Amino acid sequence: MLAPYLRSRSSPWAALAYAFYKPLCHQVASRSLHCFGHPLAVCARCTGIYLGFLLGLGLYPFLRGWRQLRLPSGRVFFIVSTPIMVDTAANFLRLWQTSNAVRLASGVIWGTILPFYFITGLADLLISREKKRLKSLPRSP
Repeated sequence: MLAPYLRSRSSPWAALAYAFYKPLCHQVASRSLHCFGHPLAVCARCTGIYLGFLLGLGLYPFLRGWRQLRLPSGRVFFIVSTPIMVDTAANFLRLWQTSNAVRLASGVIWGTILPFYFITGLADLLISREKKRLKSLPRSP
């Protein structure tokens, strides 16, 4: 929301805020949500992915706890990924054009599962580094 806010204030920093997200998103104004009279720096689908990621971070401790290091099943990933894959493919192939609300919703659904991979991967990395560090310590006689 910073980019449209800065643009609404005619700030020279607005261009930098939009440029930061340019490598990550196409930034097509008609496919973006608007705030302060200007499009967000990412499209509706990417906005949904970011919001879904935050939602997933909040859900993670309630659904997994902090002691389980296991990824969601491939089946769960496929089910959660299907809406965004179908929506994206159909739009790309020009079978239909979905509204920003549908793009946002498919992004939220998919983004919600990402922390379950991110947190598990990060925890696994940290645990393996700690094990490696402990192995390299000199042993006392």
